[in-house]
Amino acid sequence: MTAGGGNQLISVHPDELKFIFELEKQSFCDLKVMNKTEHHVAFKVKTTSPKKYFVRPNTGVIQPWDSCVIRVTLQAQGEAPPDMQCKDKFLLQSAIVLPNTDVDELPPDTVKNIGASNNFFNKDSGKTIEECKLRVVYTPPTAAQGNLEDEGLGSSTWSPDANSTLQRLKEERDATFRQTQLLQQDLDMLKRQRKNDPGFSLMFAGFVGVIGIMVGFLLNLLLSSPPTTE
Repeated sequence: MTAGGGNQLISVHPDELKFIFELEKQSFCDLKVMNKTEHHVAFKVKTTSPKKYFVRPNTGVIQPWDSCVIRVTLQAQGEAPPDMQCKDKFLLQSAIVLPNTDVDELPPDTVKNIGASNNFFNKDSGKTIEECKLRVVYTPPTAAQGNLEDEGLGSSTWSPDANSTLQRLKEERDATFRQTQLLQQDLDMLKRQRKNDPGFSLMFAGFVGVIGIMVGFLLNLLLSSPPTTE
């Protein structure tokens, strides 16, 4: 089976291994393997080119309904394949195991060649072995950078309507700020009058309450406006 879509035990994401290929540089791709059952599931990773890739972990046991991340590292290569078409393949085998199965009981933790066999994941052993095949894709670094730049340009597009809206909001915010300053000056003046006129306290309290509400509203409007852009 390919991509793990028809597997009953596990799901694998992504459905192919993509590496940004640069000469003399390593690259890696992460696989998320999800146990879709109520059982403990053991897995094993194999590849057609074991000397080119470093896989950790390449074998293990996943708890029921749990998942793990497998990192596949492409070793630094001295030459690129023709037309950047990689023919390498990966095979992820899985099988149900007992709850107390330890990772050390599985085959040695070396990446086996797909053509190699071992006792645990041998179909002749009587176990139900599921297999998920994954292809390898090499991406040139220029293509990867181009995609990022395109996304950046798309997100930074600014229309004339947006500029006019921002300018209007800026003017409204500045007017609100000036109004808030005037209200604060009136409030300070009322405080000074209260000190000189003891009978002024009741009217002062009511007026201060109204001024406080207006100042709070204007400050809230001021703070919610977008910042000034130069």
